Amino acid sequence: MNYSREEMVNSVPSKGFFGHPRGLGVLFFIEFWERFSYYGMRAILLYFMYDSVANGGLGLAETTAQSIMSLYGALIFMTCIIGGWLADRVFGSRTTLFYGAVLIMLGHVFLALPFGGLVTFLASMLFIIIGTGMLKPNISNVVGGLYDKNDTRMDNGFVIFYMSVNMGAFISPLIVGNLQTSFGYHAGFSAAAFGMFLALIFYILFNKKNLGLVGKDIPNPLDALEKRQFKKNLAIVFAVVVVLLIIGYFTNLLTFNVFSLVVTGLGIFLPFIYFWSMYSSKKTTTVEKSRLLSYIPLFLSAVMFWAIQEQGSSILGAFIDKNTQRDLNPLLNIDYTVPAAFFQSINPLLIVLFAPIISWFWQRLGNRAPATPIKFAIGLFLAGISFLMMVIPTMGMDSQTLINPLWIVFSFAICVIGELCLSPVGSSVSVKLAPKAFESQMMSLWLLSSATAQGVNAQLVRLYGIMSKSTYFGFLGGIAIALAVIVFVLTPWMSKKMQGIK
Repeated sequence: MNYSREEMVNSVPSKGFFGHPRGLGVLFFIEFWERFSYYGMRAILLYFMYDSVANGGLGLAETTAQSIMSLYGALIFMTCIIGGWLADRVFGSRTTLFYGAVLIMLGHVFLALPFGGLVTFLASMLFIIIGTGMLKPNISNVVGGLYDKNDTRMDNGFVIFYMSVNMGAFISPLIVGNLQTSFGYHAGFSAAAFGMFLALIFYILFNKKNLGLVGKDIPNPLDALEKRQFKKNLAIVFAVVVVLLIIGYFTNLLTFNVFSLVVTGLGIFLPFIYFWSMYSSKKTTTVEKSRLLSYIPLFLSAVMFWAIQEQGSSILGAFIDKNTQRDLNPLLNIDYTVPAAFFQSINPLLIVLFAPIISWFWQRLGNRAPATPIKFAIGLFLAGISFLMMVIPTMGMDSQTLINPLWIVFSFAICVIGELCLSPVGSSVSVKLAPKAFESQMMSLWLLSSATAQGVNAQLVRLYGIMSKSTYFGFLGGIAIALAVIVFVLTPWMSKKMQGIK
């Protein structure tokens, strides 16, 4: 059933959560615990994969574990496309996000099981990937649906909502990491599962009264003919996948390396298809095509940025575990070893601290603030610096060398400032440059920049295994800075192609 925006807004209590609709409090709570589960699980997932079976891990090779971390992130962003489509055409946002939350909880439950090994691990990854893809794009859509489009509270409502992301991301590695070091990996995963369980119970108890009709509509439902065609296409895709799996099994091509290359290929292929479908469409005007061309360097910059930023939980995650001095006795004369997972709380903490400062700085500059491409170049430049900085402590080190943890903290801090220059601006410019007929797809394209980056990272970890650490950090940091310079040089061209968009 379709409802007007006015009907949906009028169906919810307009106040009750810090001057905002009461439904925002429900969604805040759900997002907090979903992010608590996600970031808490992710904080120890890498170590669980490469730790020995005797220690409760899976005993995978470190390089394989790092590749899986990257592929996991890539697939989550890819499945957001499916989640958005299901909400628009089949279930509506509310039902889709609820199903997604159930799948996420099941995934965490599988991870918490102390038996099953690789089988339960793969099942958990499947559930969490699909579930997050269903929940992630739709919960934000429901937040927006709480407000009239002209309601001045909406922007601040999203600020409050996104605070729940960083709060969950900050707290969870501290709790889950401590449980993991004290009681084992499955105790940590159990905390993540319990967090998602709380989110589901809270949603079931309070969604109807506080969210009303918001997200209950299906904007573009499948008609009878489309449903038949969809079922037919789904059956064909399923049959093709089964045939390919059978062929892969009997030809010994069904390996992790092949799967990794397929996901990386999809990460590169999907954005190209999205872009070309918009650029070549008859619905896209000449001005809009010009703006799309200006978006290409920005998208490539975002891919390079996320390729570095996302290594904080993969490459740097392993580096923190094995090559960082976490024993506080030599440093501060305190008998305590900091769990490696604690370092995953640094980024969200720094985002909370730096975001108001960066926002104030841009506001202070006003019309003198740099153009969007310059902000992208600054963000990418800082990401490159964050990796070049790691060259200094890693020069000449061997596998037993432990560096001062402040190097990691400063590297993360520089990258976070770069993220605050690039990421919020990226979301905004994606909306501004989007052709009118493809506004939603443009946002999907922006999300795919992270999927592409993490697909590429799945292959870059191979370089980390054969290069010295200082060479690896210097190589990627140098590429990022070179690309930042190219974006800076291309700024006049991009500004012209943007056709009046700032």
